[in-house]
Amino acid sequence: MGHSTDEELETKEMDIRSLSSSQRQAPYMYKVGIPPKQNLFKEFKNTVKETFFADDPLRPFKDQPRSRKFVLGVQAIFPILEWGRNYSLAKFRGDLISGLTIASLCIPQDIGYAKLANLSPQYGLYSSFIPPLVYAFMGSSRDIAIGPVAVVSLLLGTLLQNEIDHVTHKEEYLRLAFTATFFAGITQATLGILRLGFLIDFLSHAAIVGFMGGAAITIALQQLKGFLGIKNKNFTKKTDIISVMHSVVKSAHHGWNWQTIVIGVAFLSFLLVAKYIGKKNKKLFWVPAIAPLISVILSTFFVYITHAEKEGVEIVRYIEKGINPSSVSKIYFSGENLAKGFRIGVVAGMIALTEAVAIGRTFASMKDYPLDGNKEMVALGTMNVVGSMTSCYVATGSFSRSAVNYMAGCQTAVSNIVMSCVVFLTLEFITPLFKYTPNAILAAIIISAVIGLMDFQAAVLIWKIDKFDFIACMGAFLGVIFVSVEIGLLIAVSISFAKILLQVTRPRTAILGNIPRTTVYRNIQQYPEATKVPGVLIVRVDSAIYFSNSNYIKERILRWLTDEEEETKGSYTTNIQFLIVEMSPVTDIDTSGIHAFEELYRSLQKRDVQLVLANPGPVVIDKLHASNFANLIGEDKIFLTVADAVGTCCPKLVEEA
Repeated sequence: MGHSTDEELETKEMDIRSLSSSQRQAPYMYKVGIPPKQNLFKEFKNTVKETFFADDPLRPFKDQPRSRKFVLGVQAIFPILEWGRNYSLAKFRGDLISGLTIASLCIPQDIGYAKLANLSPQYGLYSSFIPPLVYAFMGSSRDIAIGPVAVVSLLLGTLLQNEIDHVTHKEEYLRLAFTATFFAGITQATLGILRLGFLIDFLSHAAIVGFMGGAAITIALQQLKGFLGIKNKNFTKKTDIISVMHSVVKSAHHGWNWQTIVIGVAFLSFLLVAKYIGKKNKKLFWVPAIAPLISVILSTFFVYITHAEKEGVEIVRYIEKGINPSSVSKIYFSGENLAKGFRIGVVAGMIALTEAVAIGRTFASMKDYPLDGNKEMVALGTMNVVGSMTSCYVATGSFSRSAVNYMAGCQTAVSNIVMSCVVFLTLEFITPLFKYTPNAILAAIIISAVIGLMDFQAAVLIWKIDKFDFIACMGAFLGVIFVSVEIGLLIAVSISFAKILLQVTRPRTAILGNIPRTTVYRNIQQYPEATKVPGVLIVRVDSAIYFSNSNYIKERILRWLTDEEEETKGSYTTNIQFLIVEMSPVTDIDTSGIHAFEELYRSLQKRDVQLVLANPGPVVIDKLHASNFANLIGEDKIFLTVADAVGTCCPKLVEEA
């Protein structure tokens, strides 16, 4: 009896040893899972939802009664009805101070920016009256300050001047400006309603930095005529640096006015010192904010008491009094100017939108509150459509004013309403006082304002991070200053798209090696200690495989293989027998991609190399089975990890490890 018990124990021990031995020799490997078939309509619905409704805007409406849904719908269109219920006197105090502060900054800027757009000064003030009111009711940003901005004013003025001369055909030029503003608003609102806001992201940050920097220099150069008191009627209307400097130098002997230069230099120095003080001490933010208005008051008083206009100092002379007149009848809704206005409006609207959304996102992240980009587009579009009907030109978010608004302690969009009220009072009562304001002071204000658009630190950072991005930045910058604003913009967009195409058509690939004493496989360039597996070439593809890059990926993998085979010829290492493609970064594959893999498989067969796939994602494995490619190479050649694939292809090597 005891003898049989000993035999049973010995038998069990032998079974356990053999089982553990077999487990060491052939560990269990998971197979790549094939996802269940998706309903075509459901899959299409999910794709559309993720493309256009990624933020799930209808979530608040879920499981709500009809009356509540109506209230939420109205609040979605007019956010002021939501946050206005909790508005308090403490918040109004902050909004009042910030509104008065940005009003003191915007009034002199608006007069100067209108000149950039080749419009009479009052149109700049009009554009800081109606649009901010509309935005305050419909916008979702608490910090953005609305009004004309330098870059959009220059762009609009340049594009309009290319179509109609603002001197000889003043009325037609004005009508085209309103038409362009109308279509700028339509473009912005349409992008928001159709939830196509992601389109503005195609203009890269690097391209915007370059464009803004170039525009800043161009705007500053345009101000030299007023800054130096040049009266030459033949002064160039071009914006490139060569044409402008040629006109400036050409008029040096007889066209400059020394009194104007003294006024310009003195007050530009004052504005720059004020800006420096505000930058050094954040608590003194109000110094650069009120400096432009102080400059206008002092220079106007100085010209008035000295009658400097009689000595050749150019002055504003006349700003029309009263609030915005209706301009509905002046918009072109037919004829050849309709197409011109539409084209100019789309370009100006997109640039204005890009600037406003960037500003809104910046301050929203600083205060940590949500900002719906599509709602912002609808708000900006609506205010420009309304503005075009009330004698305004394209308005958007101003970075300098928004920064002042933020530092002044604004709480809500009521600061825009306060600013608008101050502009209203200015239009009704104060505009005659600007009669003796010298043009040189407006030029100085604009020059000091656009200096901030040249972001040297951002350009240096772009150079350090991505050289191709720096090329896009410099391409836009040089295009603006040496050719024209629209060419610079075109270069910025073209290089941005070129980068996208380059990344799509020429994705990165890498050879992987084994990190010592692990089952991890990584890029041998990133990890020099990683070792290649003898007889195996492991390649990773870092992109989805589409018609645009499938042929390149196939040829690149074959070139990797050829390079490896040439290396093994001169050594005693094993010839390549297996090609493992790590597919975890491959998010999708189309028909062309599968066809390229079929060609790759046939090419490898001729070289006696077996194709092995590792970790294809759910979309990829589903398409590999649907196309029968999985059966072509054999399901036993598709593994969950690279380690599993290597373990199967080279079991002896794994045992040694």
